[in-house]
Amino acid sequence: MKKPIAIQGIKGSFHHTVAQQYFHTSTEVVECMSFDSAVDSLLKGNTDTMVMALENSIAGSIIPNYALIDNHNLCIVGEYYLDIQHHLMALKGETLASIKEVHSHPMALLQCKVFFKNYPHIKLVEAKDTADVAKQIEAQQTKGIAAIASKNAAHLYGLDILAESIQTIKHNETRFAIVTQQNHKIEADGFNKASLKFELDHKRGSLATILNVMSDCKLNLTKIQSLPKIETPWKYAFFVDVTFETSKNYQKAHTIMKLMAENFKVLGEYKNARL
Repeated sequence: MKKPIAIQGIKGSFHHTVAQQYFHTSTEVVECMSFDSAVDSLLKGNTDTMVMALENSIAGSIIPNYALIDNHNLCIVGEYYLDIQHHLMALKGETLASIKEVHSHPMALLQCKVFFKNYPHIKLVEAKDTADVAKQIEAQQTKGIAAIASKNAAHLYGLDILAESIQTIKHNETRFAIVTQQNHKIEADGFNKASLKFELDHKRGSLATILNVMSDCKLNLTKIQSLPKIETPWKYAFFVDVTFETSKNYQKAHTIMKLMAENFKVLGEYKNARL
């Protein structure tokens, strides 16, 4: 029997939307109010798979999630890009004039900040999850409070959308990783993207040398993120994503980088979702 998918947030959240769209089914989900608890669900075997946001086209990388994947030896087996559209919603009969507060996740509030300059009477209040605010408004029939959440959340919890797509930058994408405890078997020609992690000596040219290896092996660097090693001041781990046309090029780079870098690690090999 297939286990449910762990998501950060509840039904109606963007993670829930990704779980539905990536797996092409109304699969059951385990609702977790933090990424740590979602990882715990995976590690305890309550789920086989989790959906985890890694970066946003506006806000950048969600750095702690890279550390969660690395520290718990999790594996990225897929990715999904979701167009993030923020909608303002409240109980039926409410209007923008009657709304006194808007509650949502800090990132959603930040991405919609310009919209609310035209409504100075509305107070912005941070919450843990976008969809959970929508759910609570409906459950408690709270008047005067609106949520910023997905259209799916408005549908699930019976709220009216007062304003659509209120985010400042209209093209707003988040990249999500599909994560498991163990890697799945994949043929050499079955993937064209990889997520890697390595450490380098703190000396001139060490990073440039690795980047030259990627270039010489015809790898396209799509992401590079440094993360400080807490136990070793001024030493950094690098997380990179690379795409490639042939597995032969990737395997060549893999072999060289493993020899050159410290603690070289493959975080995942999977299909590039941007094709």
